[in-house]
Amino acid sequence: MLSSFTSCMRCLSVSLPGIKLHNDRRVFFMIRERGLLLKRILCGVLFVCVCRCYVDDKVSKVAWLNRSNIIFAGEDKWSLDPRVDLVTKGQLEYSLRIQKVDVYDEGSYTCSIQTKQQPKTSQVYLIVQVPATIYKVSEDIIVNEGSNVTLSCLASGRPDPLITWRLLNPSAEPLDGEEYLDIIGIMRNQAGRYECKASNDVATPDVKYVNVVVNYPPSIRKTQSSEPPVGRLGTLQCEAAAVPTPEFEWYRDDKRLSNTQGINIQILGGNTVLMIANVTEEDYGNYTCVASNRLGAQSASVFLYRPGTGRDINGSACASLSLWLLLASFACLFFKC
Repeated sequence: MLSSFTSCMRCLSVSLPGIKLHNDRRVFFMIRERGLLLKRILCGVLFVCVCRCYVDDKVSKVAWLNRSNIIFAGEDKWSLDPRVDLVTKGQLEYSLRIQKVDVYDEGSYTCSIQTKQQPKTSQVYLIVQVPATIYKVSEDIIVNEGSNVTLSCLASGRPDPLITWRLLNPSAEPLDGEEYLDIIGIMRNQAGRYECKASNDVATPDVKYVNVVVNYPPSIRKTQSSEPPVGRLGTLQCEAAAVPTPEFEWYRDDKRLSNTQGINIQILGGNTVLMIANVTEEDYGNYTCVASNRLGAQSASVFLYRPGTGRDINGSACASLSLWLLLASFACLFFKC
């Protein structure tokens, strides 16, 4: 208990079940309002806050006020708010409890005490904190390589939340951007899942995700030739990267090959295999693999060698583009040949 003026005031913040809070600190600051030095107290939204006031036995009248509005006068409740009540664990305690604190509860609170000598007051300024919440984020998008992209992530909270971005693959390093993340001339390696995080140290950060798909034309990454003997199975392989997934075609001397007797073409995702059963002398030579999608096409030469020629059958993509083959490839895409 205090001496002559034995009123003291503080607000305790108590979390409700089901509300995960970053911490349960009781933080006190001093601010000035109308020339008075007030104690400022932080309280999270939906908390139960108790503003404690202690008096001595010489006090004749007590009251609680919010700004100029009377909340309690003695034991009489003047406020119509059902969330507000008194806490009197002893004859000398006269504390105010606010349940499910709202942002509108922010402001100054006064414990007014009337003694035989003179009136005394103890004041506190309640700051209501609100966890960061993301209320709007960009939808998943599909763009072409080289396009300019802007991702948005809007959040609210008190204090104002800090918004950060990360591309989760491959390194998840932070990106430069706040509410808006600008990507100029997006590249294929910038496709993936973007994370937006809003935090203000009041509660667990709010996190949302945006998936970005980047379309790009085919790029043949690997080819594999072979040198089977006559009468055996010959296989030619071609691998390409593209979004959307590429379509494949095989050519021999400007003639498109198809699944006919003795030839089998298999396509699985970004890979294709040309299989020639019972190889003959006429089958040896240069074959062309064409990978295409709506953004472009690329071709590469793959060889069926005679055994013992000593050629490297593990080839890389070569830029032997044939205008006729490319035009034929696009024509087949459009006319479904």
